[in-house]
Amino acid sequence: MNCIIIDDEETARAIIHQLCNQVDGLQVVEEFSNAIQAMKFLNQQEIDLIFLDIHMPDFTGFDFIQTLKNPPKIILTTSDKNFALEAFEYDCIVDYVVKPITLPRFLKAIQKAENFIAPPKEEPKEDTSAKSSEENDLYVNIDRRLIKIDIPSIYLIEAKGDYITVKTEGKNYTVHSTLKKIEEKLPDDLFLKVHRSYVINIKRIIDIEDNSVLIAKDVIPVSRSNRPELMKRLNLL
Repeated sequence: MNCIIIDDEETARAIIHQLCNQVDGLQVVEEFSNAIQAMKFLNQQEIDLIFLDIHMPDFTGFDFIQTLKNPPKIILTTSDKNFALEAFEYDCIVDYVVKPITLPRFLKAIQKAENFIAPPKEEPKEDTSAKSSEENDLYVNIDRRLIKIDIPSIYLIEAKGDYITVKTEGKNYTVHSTLKKIEEKLPDDLFLKVHRSYVINIKRIIDIEDNSVLIAKDVIPVSRSNRPELMKRLNLL
């Protein structure tokens, strides 16, 4: 964080400069004994923070602020306690520090300035591509091997006793599991249980007739209790 010091008293400038040297990341770029010199400097340079005295010859600190079109953040440093209310009418003023300035009070002022100057921390972006990939994968245990199945490729899951058959575009997989267990692993917007023994991929429906649906070459019964939910999920004309 780059800063300048504007104060007509040499001792005051030296004290502030010394305090700045005790703060990591705070760099004093220049010092000025009057506001006019500082104005010329700011027309050519951009800085983050100004330590500004209020009472100076020719220009007061407030006069100086009003000449700046886009003032940086300012910490007022003064021996006068009477201008605190006026000071905070300016958005650029982040603190009002009364001399003599102690290190703890100085550090508090710097913290306020940093809170205004530092950009907000960005939330870490979620790796949606990785998440999407994970959500599209289902692993099944077959003969002590974990086989990855692309979930959107599944068009039908059929329960037979203690086993289920997962049917995909390319291959069918028979797994020791329950329909309820695999149903919990599938996205609700894609799959629907239409019968106590069948879960279907509603995007793969070819035809619906009475109480059955055609998916690939399989005709699947639809129970009376599940039919209303199926019809609700379809994009009907």
